[in-house]
Amino acid sequence: MAPAVRPGETLWPAPAKLNLFLHVTGRRPDGYHELQTLFQLIDLCDTLAIEVREDGQIERLGGPEDVPPEQDLSVRAARALQAAAGTRLGASLRVIKRIPVGGGLGGGSTDAATALLALNHLWGCGLSADALAELGLPLGADVPVFVRGFSAWAEGVGERLAPVTLPERWYVIVRPGVSVSTREVFQSPELTRNSPIITIRAFFESGGRNDCEPVVRAHWPEVAEALDWLGRHAPARLTGTGSCIFAPVASPSEAERIAARVPDKWRSFVARGLNVSPLHALLT
Repeated sequence: MAPAVRPGETLWPAPAKLNLFLHVTGRRPDGYHELQTLFQLIDLCDTLAIEVREDGQIERLGGPEDVPPEQDLSVRAARALQAAAGTRLGASLRVIKRIPVGGGLGGGSTDAATALLALNHLWGCGLSADALAELGLPLGADVPVFVRGFSAWAEGVGERLAPVTLPERWYVIVRPGVSVSTREVFQSPELTRNSPIITIRAFFESGGRNDCEPVVRAHWPEVAEALDWLGRHAPARLTGTGSCIFAPVASPSEAERIAARVPDKWRSFVARGLNVSPLHALLT
């Protein structure tokens, strides 16, 4: 069901992502980790409802209860864009959540990217995609891929992106009733940080893994249990550093069949893979 629109608002989609693999290839002197990953956009979306204001104020009228407005990445993105563009306009934001918080699906980052792209358009700022991606990177390593708006091979901290066209695929996503701390995973001494660099061709020929999965399995037993359960039905994997797990399947009917069997203590989603963000379809 589409979210209700209030007078003066426009609605903007913010799609989630899956990490089809995630290799940690090193650690930089500044503490950030060097990665290789393949981002798959999916049609599970948050929605940002935005109303332009003439008074220059930026406020969040609604959003996830466990994320204070001042910490909400969509609010921080709006303020960063306002400062960078020097606009006197403001905005009222409502973040309508469908993407689980802390699940590794990029919910906060995609909300930030949608705020940047939509407000760049609504405010008439005229910033390029490069500039918006650079503006978004300090907010989260996943923000640039959502700004670019395509499924992509990523390196560096996730900011070096190459578009990838992926075959149509459906996914079963399971959300155990826990959140996983990205900081804790990347600070764990158990995390391997020396995966060899691979090529896109090598990944498609032989696959990859998620280097964070053993750490998450060891410290969050609910996620380990969900991985084991889903793994009995399809090839299951952790996405990113979050608690959500996923499995690719060939058809929506197969995805729905597996999702219907997910234990009641967990949430399940069925999502279709996307090569291009629905937000970019609105902006082009």
